[in-house]
Amino acid sequence: MRHAYEWVLLRLVPRVERGEFVNVGAVVYSQSAEVLVAAVELDEARALALCPSTDLTAVREHLVAVEALCRGDASTGASGSRPPGERFRWLVAPRSTMVQASPVHTGVAAEPAAELDRLVSSLVRCPPAAGSPS
Repeated sequence: MRHAYEWVLLRLVPRVERGEFVNVGAVVYSQSAEVLVAAVELDEARALALCPSTDLTAVREHLVAVEALCRGDASTGASGSRPPGERFRWLVAPRSTMVQASPVHTGVAAEPAAELDRLVSSLVRCPPAAGSPS
């Protein structure tokens, strides 16, 4: 059976007024497959290239909180006990912070959770430089 799913990229925007960002993760949600998963990969060198004063500790804490909220961890308080759809909508709501969600995209897959790795591999991780070993 194929399931519809929604996904967003998580973006680090060190200085909101500049509009520059680095993709640092992804979130996948599928109501029919009962999936809400996130994966993050913070490339610190890329983040610091945009803004050397970026508070990487605060960014890491924010990203860990996103993953915890997706899992429904008790550490996230009452928000973690909300239904997955409500948690996803909260995560993707526009906000002017250093970690932002991209616009919501959709897809269809037999295993929406498996799409998370594909998204991170293709849209978050930096491809190796030409001529370097992969």
